[in-house]
Amino acid sequence: MRNGILVVILVNAVFLGLETSTQAMEAAGGFIKLVDRLCLSVFVLEIALKFYAQRLRFFRNGWNIFDFIIVGVALIPTAQGLSVLRALRILRLLRVVSVAPSLRRVVEGFITALPGMGSVFLLMGLIFYIGSVMATKLFSSAFPDWFGNLGLSAYSLFQIMTLESWSMGIVRPVMEVYPLAWMFFVPFIMITTFAVVNLLVGLIVNSMQEAHAEEEIQQTEAYRDEVLARLRSIEAELERRETNSD
Repeated sequence: MRNGILVVILVNAVFLGLETSTQAMEAAGGFIKLVDRLCLSVFVLEIALKFYAQRLRFFRNGWNIFDFIIVGVALIPTAQGLSVLRALRILRLLRVVSVAPSLRRVVEGFITALPGMGSVFLLMGLIFYIGSVMATKLFSSAFPDWFGNLGLSAYSLFQIMTLESWSMGIVRPVMEVYPLAWMFFVPFIMITTFAVVNLLVGLIVNSMQEAHAEEEIQQTEAYRDEVLARLRSIEAELERRETNSD
């Protein structure tokens, strides 16, 4: 069933993409919309069957709630000012995450890393605030478009952190006026780009590894319980036969 739902999700994603093509809609608009409705019907039926089988336990699973919300958004009427919700139908593709175990591990690892990431983001915020104040005081008079106030300085520093045109676009023009400006920008890049960002990556990778290890433990325990149950069944059958033979 999981593979079948995955196929429906991918087919639905393709046809939602075709809806953005004027030529495709003119040639086969009716068929494209029909396939979209059929895929949505499959999703609704799947959710209904899960709810029927699990009852209230359905809402104890976070992935079930995720699927319920994604499918529910697609059922909201798109008329009378809500036509923007039609664009949200592509969110159904996110159901691939709940269907594919490997993708689930990635998301679960990311969510597990959020508490630690909060501390890193706080550190990043402090560094950006300090850097913005310093950059505004140092460079605002000569470069008001980049460092005229705290907001502009923070945005310029964010561009520098991402290494997007940071040298020729910002730093070198600043150094033409302030030759020692590299003493500010180079340490900022070293701290933010190479230290803090890599710390975030390390937290996420570590959380993914922990989630994967926990899943393997759960699978091992489930297999062990299954083997024990089979052994008990065999033992009970042997005792029954011995009793009958006596």
